[in-house]
Amino acid sequence: MTIEQRSSAATDVDLDDVELDRRLDRTWARRTGFWGAIAAVDHKVIARRYIVTAFVFLILGGMLALAMRIQLAQPEARFIDADRYNQIFTMHGSNMMFLFAVPVMEAMAVYLVPLMVGTRNIAFPRLNAFSYWIFLAGGLLLWISFALDTAPDVGWFAYVPLSGPEYGSGKRADIWAQMITFTELSALAVAVEIVVTVLKQRAPGMSLDQIPLLVWSMLVMAFVVIMAMPAIVFESSTLIMDRLVGTQFYNPAEGGDVLLWQHLFWFFGHPEVYIIFLPAVGMVSAILPTFVQRPIFGYLPLVMALIATGVLAFGLWVHHMFVVGLPRLGESFFTASSMAIAIPAGVQIFCWLATLWAGRPVFKTPLLFVIGFIVTFVIGGLTGVMVASVPFDAQVHDTYFVVAHFHYVLIGGAIFPLIAGIYYWFPKMTGRMMSERLGRWAFWLIFVGFQLTFFPMHILGLQGMPRRIYTYQPEMPWGGLNLFISLSAVILSSGFLVFFIDVIRSWSAGRPAGPNPWNASSLEWAMNSPPPSYNFRRIPVVDARDPLWCGSDELPVASGLRTDRRELLISSVVEALPEARESSPRDSVWPFWAAIATSIMLIWSMFSPWAIVWGSIPIAITLIGWFWPKGIAEDES
Repeated sequence: MTIEQRSSAATDVDLDDVELDRRLDRTWARRTGFWGAIAAVDHKVIARRYIVTAFVFLILGGMLALAMRIQLAQPEARFIDADRYNQIFTMHGSNMMFLFAVPVMEAMAVYLVPLMVGTRNIAFPRLNAFSYWIFLAGGLLLWISFALDTAPDVGWFAYVPLSGPEYGSGKRADIWAQMITFTELSALAVAVEIVVTVLKQRAPGMSLDQIPLLVWSMLVMAFVVIMAMPAIVFESSTLIMDRLVGTQFYNPAEGGDVLLWQHLFWFFGHPEVYIIFLPAVGMVSAILPTFVQRPIFGYLPLVMALIATGVLAFGLWVHHMFVVGLPRLGESFFTASSMAIAIPAGVQIFCWLATLWAGRPVFKTPLLFVIGFIVTFVIGGLTGVMVASVPFDAQVHDTYFVVAHFHYVLIGGAIFPLIAGIYYWFPKMTGRMMSERLGRWAFWLIFVGFQLTFFPMHILGLQGMPRRIYTYQPEMPWGGLNLFISLSAVILSSGFLVFFIDVIRSWSAGRPAGPNPWNASSLEWAMNSPPPSYNFRRIPVVDARDPLWCGSDELPVASGLRTDRRELLISSVVEALPEARESSPRDSVWPFWAAIATSIMLIWSMFSPWAIVWGSIPIAITLIGWFWPKGIAEDES
């Protein structure tokens, strides 16, 4: 297949492999040095930064969790006072949800989606670089405030009026609200990039019914982000306006409504669970076939289940509000929706089990974590159906039963598949294999430690222990289980320690991996490990869902892309027919400066509304530099 030529410049069809690699290396080469690193727009570089940064936030959040478990191990402990405990549990929840779970899943999409759809870079690569710097700035804002003892103390949900101007003194709630703005701006940018990359940059022939399931999951996730996250951005902005300029969005005495906050927050908050969960199940669907060496069972039902989950995710938010006194008819609707979303989850689980049953599983570390995910998520899903019932929810609301449930869903539904994905794609990212022996130790310590840590919390909740308390009286029957949970958390933490040791050791000393060490079937394994800066020497032509299992030694390729400038193939949405060639922006420092200017404006706006006016000026200057048109000669140099 040949793309129509538009100029006399050399294209990949005119050159042999050696000369083509040499020219592409020169055209797609990254700058060296400090400013070269700042200016990088390669999706693989940005994704690795996202992943490493998100895992640093995971470690910090885990340390906060251990601090809370030390405090709760015994009644009337004095390890942490009440104010610091409020900061810690707020930091833990906000850190894990906004600085780890969502960013790390989007980071995996940033790395894998362009490779899996057969393109040379993600759409809007400079926006991609900007999104990382904004994410980093939001994380630094939150953690610097914690170091200065001014961290948010209103929970990761920041309910009003506790976070409002009447009760939330100082800048703690403002810091939480602006951290939300930072991270959601970053997430929305990445979501737009993923949607455009999947819909318009697929390899020729990769029609919608041949997209890898992981790519489908990332696409649905991106649409959920675009639909859900504006609600929390609006909410955080109106909270700052209430606190700074005297608006009354959430003050009932002036016509506001405190329940408006809960509706807006959970309209975003429950889809956020699926923003985290959808990429995780896509990873499971990508990993399972490799370790049974057969195509996934039920491709179409799995795609429909992903789409149904994304749609139903927007009909569940009120089950977080069953005790606020809403009309019973409305509560019954949300009970039905909350139970109905278990159907697509069940479809996926049955398809995975059928894939395992029909193949010959090879129980390597990635598959162990996948099986651990299935077991753990089933438990979390069952308790989710329980709390969807209004009478039961009224009994366990705001108890440790709910803490146990959402940790089973989020850790079981996200962390287990994520670690499986790290073990699986680590060879592709680094060119080295992780240790199978350490991987098995990490799995069993994490799996057993997790069950011992969080399952007893169901019992604590049924015994009436409230969540978010920093101490309890000796006469309450919770001391024994809390001590057991805290000791079990050490086992869980040791499993993560082994995992991180394995990652660090393997990064520099792991066994070298070839292009496709797992004999996998998707396009990311059709190139060297780690991939070159341009990903594909020639854009492949795809005519099957498992292109590397089609029996041919080499994939057919599309030719005609120029080698003297960064160029991408644009294809049609449904059939992925070649439509045009589009230049891809070169490295630039302007996204970094735009992120700096935006960060200054957002932080300044916590103190003065005039920050929006004056802070927009440097942002406009950086955007002019970002989008300043380049001459043809400069673009192709």
